[in-house]
Amino acid sequence: MPIGPLLNNSKFSPEQRHVIELAFNNTLRNLNLVDRKDPICQIVAEKIIKIAEGGVTNAIAISQMATRELGAPKD
Repeated sequence: MPIGPLLNNSKFSPEQRHVIELAFNNTLRNLNLVDRKDPICQIVAEKIIKIAEGGVTNAIAISQMATRELGAPKD
């Protein structure tokens, strides 16, 4: 599931949407999620959007926060 459809009616600017998409893709890589049809991708997307709505504007920071909040095991 791509994150784009969840952003269609959002208040985010095109630049913010790009950062959110980068964070989403990075988080999926961190979680070793390859199959975009996996329902967990929806949860990841919603978490990324929630963090971005909170004012975080850096893709790496968003990804790290999402990975941590989703309880991913540490390396």
